[in-house]
Amino acid sequence: MSERLRLNQKVIDEFRAAAGIVGGDFQGVPLLLLTTTGARTGTLRTMPMTYLPDGDRLIVFAANGGRPNRPGWYHNLRAAPTATVEVGTETYEADATLVEGPERDRLWTRQLPHTPYFEDFETRAGRPIPVIALTRIA
Repeated sequence: MSERLRLNQKVIDEFRAAAGIVGGDFQGVPLLLLTTTGARTGTLRTMPMTYLPDGDRLIVFAANGGRPNRPGWYHNLRAAPTATVEVGTETYEADATLVEGPERDRLWTRQLPHTPYFEDFETRAGRPIPVIALTRIA
């Protein structure tokens, strides 16, 4: 298991053990766990990520740390847009929708004060960062 996967698993374990609260580098950062179905493998994959509340939706950002390629979970959601969201002590199914145009720009701009390290991600990545809305399935 790579160091990055070990770190993700540590965050996931801490999140689940502490009702969605994580310390260390993520202390005070709103985190959710997103479980997607692997586009090629069909394997369930869980990733911790920051989010932005927007009405009844949670917004996530396919930044991948400013790397040129999009994260695997983004490709998984494009192939199968239903995912499981864990936030706090709640777990539910959600539909994932790509947000584009002025709404995407509005949400990206709203997120930047919360995660200033996102500021140069688009420049470093050489691509716009996809913005995804997660909407609870009733």
